Amino acid sequence: MPLNRREFTKQTAVAGAGLALTGVVGALATAPEALASDESEVYGAGHGESHGHALGYGPLVADPEGVLALPAGFSYRIVTHSGVTRMESGELTPSNHDGTAAFAGPRGTTYLVNNHELYGPRSNWPHPVPLTEGLVYDPTAPGGCTVVEIHRDGTVAEWVGLAGTSTNCAGGSTAWGTWLTGEENSDLAGVNGMTKDHGYIFEVDPRDRGANLDPKPIKAFGRYDHEAVVIDPKRGHAYLTEDAALPFGLLFRWVPPKGFEHGRGKLRTLADDAGVLQAFKCTDSGGRFVEDLSQATRIGTVYGVDWVDVPDRDARTVPVRKQFGPGQVTRGCKLEGMWWADGGAYVVSSFAREEWSPGPSHDGQVWFYDPKRRTLTLKVLLGVNAAPDEDSAYDGPDNITVSPYGGIVIAEDGRGLQHLFGATDSGRTYPIARNDLNDAEFTGVCFSPDGGTLFANIQEPGILLAITGPWRRQPRR
Repeated sequence: MPLNRREFTKQTAVAGAGLALTGVVGALATAPEALASDESEVYGAGHGESHGHALGYGPLVADPEGVLALPAGFSYRIVTHSGVTRMESGELTPSNHDGTAAFAGPRGTTYLVNNHELYGPRSNWPHPVPLTEGLVYDPTAPGGCTVVEIHRDGTVAEWVGLAGTSTNCAGGSTAWGTWLTGEENSDLAGVNGMTKDHGYIFEVDPRDRGANLDPKPIKAFGRYDHEAVVIDPKRGHAYLTEDAALPFGLLFRWVPPKGFEHGRGKLRTLADDAGVLQAFKCTDSGGRFVEDLSQATRIGTVYGVDWVDVPDRDARTVPVRKQFGPGQVTRGCKLEGMWWADGGAYVVSSFAREEWSPGPSHDGQVWFYDPKRRTLTLKVLLGVNAAPDEDSAYDGPDNITVSPYGGIVIAEDGRGLQHLFGATDSGRTYPIARNDLNDAEFTGVCFSPDGGTLFANIQEPGILLAITGPWRRQPRR
């Protein structure tokens, strides 16, 4: 049922009163009307301290090995390296690491499921995901997932969890301990040499290799250029982002059929048309339709959200995003990573430019969707980055995770230097790491189950890193 004007007014009042991330400052506050306060008003005399507690972990120290700059006291370990480390089969680790999640295993083991964003024919890539028997969807496609097992003593094993898929990007974990990987490519069979249709979500179980045999796409979630996916553990809804252009992509919700209960192996049993796939439609506090998320220019902006049924989710003739006309759905430029926490979904829009979008230019937004209130609140707004080669300026947020130490950690896919950076509950930002190896983006940022290790990838050539150090609770303000 659509939100009416009175309901929306109530919801925005509540949401606006309890923002988790209420502003960004300095270089981030450069979008028009992004923030009224200037840096000195927010930081005060300390410019890096809040209520007596230091923000972040200090400046980044260049890596003598030329891989990863970190604050003093932190260190990293290379877990897998494309073309260098070997899998259980003896084959080399595939390239182009992307979305990743960590899962607790027995006896102190940590499992990581690692996407490999490889597009087009396998022949284009020197290190595609190996075609392991029983785990292949389309033998002509180069992408998929590997499972990395880190034992308590530090030894590492890696094997294929899914092969023969295309352009596996952000993905997402589930409450029952599996990984959902999405294809950010919707080629039909016969295009780019593919023998099967692509553009689907697949489930990978890191703890049960047998559960991954005979890969089956979850067609109920729709066929389009998938980016990230999260599951509402209370209501069972799936939320999915689409990274696409001409026109821009959509935020989707999948509503399960009546009586369906999530769990290991349950998604494979769904009929192709099970449940309802919907796209979001936002309205502002005045009841006006919001065409594009770029129209939000103030931290704390709250939109009401309605959901519009997708006419044809398998989209064999017309892409899903083109099945809606003007005024029917809201769009966003580069809808990317998501993370489920705090009873809702954090959603990233990487950037916007005035020449493409109806709103002003920005270099990144982080939104929070509250399913109970059906509201979308702007938590972080990055203004256009005028200094992309500095450690204190960030742009192009992509993968995201919620930190056990407060706030969020964001993987940068922007211009100039590439960082992992944190944003506190009040929206202040601080550096965590810098790619000293090359200009490739960071991906797959996530914490270990015990919170002691931050995992992240340098996407090209494909390096999975484990970062440890004196993590501490960050100030809220």
